[in-house]
Amino acid sequence: MAMIEGFRIQNYRVLKDIAMGRIGTDTKLRKADPLTPMTTVIGKNGSGKSSIFDAFGFLADCMHTDLETACNAQNRGGYDKLVSSGSDQPMSLTIYYRESKNDRPITYEVSIAKDEKTELPIVLSERLRQRAKSESKGQPRSFLRLEKGKGSVWVGDESLEGDETSKREVEFDPHKLAIVSLAEQFKENPRIAQFKQFIQSWYLSYFTPDSARKVPQAGVQKHLNLHGDNMGNVVQYLERNHPIIFKRILKDISNKIPGIGTIEPYRDTVTNNLYLLFNDKGFAKPFTQQQMSDGTLKMFCYLLLLQDPIPPPFICIEEPENGLYHKLLETLAREFREHATGKKGASQIFVTTHQPYFVDALSPEEVWILEKGEDGFSTIKRASDDATVQNMVKEGLPLGGLWYSDYLDAR
Repeated sequence: MAMIEGFRIQNYRVLKDIAMGRIGTDTKLRKADPLTPMTTVIGKNGSGKSSIFDAFGFLADCMHTDLETACNAQNRGGYDKLVSSGSDQPMSLTIYYRESKNDRPITYEVSIAKDEKTELPIVLSERLRQRAKSESKGQPRSFLRLEKGKGSVWVGDESLEGDETSKREVEFDPHKLAIVSLAEQFKENPRIAQFKQFIQSWYLSYFTPDSARKVPQAGVQKHLNLHGDNMGNVVQYLERNHPIIFKRILKDISNKIPGIGTIEPYRDTVTNNLYLLFNDKGFAKPFTQQQMSDGTLKMFCYLLLLQDPIPPPFICIEEPENGLYHKLLETLAREFREHATGKKGASQIFVTTHQPYFVDALSPEEVWILEKGEDGFSTIKRASDDATVQNMVKEGLPLGGLWYSDYLDAR
């Protein structure tokens, strides 16, 4: 499966400059341990957890629209509200990933600033780099390099900077990411097309229980959407197209949600509305999704997401603990890890949380601590970098308990 081994965010809200995992183009981070299949960021309110989540969302939004629209989407408030306070430097994002375990990693770097004349956000620079098959050392070379929409692309699956025969001079609208347009030329730019598809396939959860309570029109849908309001349609798709898997999924989910006996879809033939019927073990008649608790709906949606026959490569969830009984959090954390480290085609999972019970189920390598410094900007550190924490966990102390007791410190 595709895997983000590391990323860097600069001048994005309180994230003046944070890096997580391995980045092969950065001399300081080249030998760092890559991100784990399941990665969790913990921190107090206001430390910047939501900003990390939103930075991923911003990049994903840029794949579908222009920069100005992306800067204003999701109540971001425009470029001036996104760029770090007092900074005269551009917002920058770096993603270091590989398509599969055996593929050579690719680095994507993009910097976004405000045009002085139009006062609109523009792509200041955009770059994709990869090392040649024959090279095991040294800096990766570009196969896309642009400044304000102008520059070069090296077409093909193996071509890199220095190969003049495959070099093409290009020019694009600087108000949009060039990789979006280049990806449409799939035969010439398969690596760019793969990267675009990778980002567009991300699942960033904006789930709310009220959305899940909506009663949709009957009709199959393959994948759970970002708000979770089509979960009935997904259930209907699984029941119709994967009946054996569907029965196993519902049995598995009902066993993990206390009090739930069985779950089944029901279509009203008069209105064509689709309902989910939750059979509570203590009641003779089932409840619909409109009557179920926030926690039950949230747990059901997360577990349903993990059962997708074609799961997204990257799942990002902000504070999954909201509305969940605390004893369910360790179960949910284990389910996330089992999915991320399990069968072929699983998803990499990235979670932000401030709930110690969730963290109790994790290892120090999976946890990053985010804190806001005295200057108002965030710092981040991997829990496993602290030898004392490592030793305490080996002695049997739970990681969430150590965090609750203030043993974890990002600085």
